[in-house]
Amino acid sequence: MKKKSVTVNDKMQRGYRYTLVEPAGRNFAPEFQPELTPAQMLKLGVFCGKYMTDCRREFPRSWFLGARLAEDKRDCSLNYFGVDASQKLAVWRRNGWIYRDDPRGWFQWYCRYYMGRRIPAEDARQIGRWKAMRRHVRQIERHCEPGDLGCRPRQRQALLHWAYDSRKI
Repeated sequence: MKKKSVTVNDKMQRGYRYTLVEPAGRNFAPEFQPELTPAQMLKLGVFCGKYMTDCRREFPRSWFLGARLAEDKRDCSLNYFGVDASQKLAVWRRNGWIYRDDPRGWFQWYCRYYMGRRIPAEDARQIGRWKAMRRHVRQIERHCEPGDLGCRPRQRQALLHWAYDSRKI
């Protein structure tokens, strides 16, 4: 694969550059097997529709066809489960969960990883955080009847934010 350089100019980053070293959607770390692609997540409805509204040029247009995005401000009715399952960015910053190259957080990291960017130490950290979300899968499995999408909607929405397809639980 020929390496491709991406330059980002959006509300949160100006002149940030990264290189795609893997084909899009391929060659993930063996322990990282997300159930949803970024495009699928956007179509289902995540982050109250506001996460990706100013950085569309960085990613494929196809990701935004049918995406549930808010026009103006956050609208949690756009989330698949219709509930807010996000913490404010300030909380993420305060807890040290934000990597400087991905100021929007985990989903931005995942989108860039999906496209082919690799940063070994940061990839390992974010994959570890993704794996830790399995505890929510186990809680839904323990406390909900299979297929009862009305059971624990906030937890299910949070799992969607982390590329787990909680509709299958």
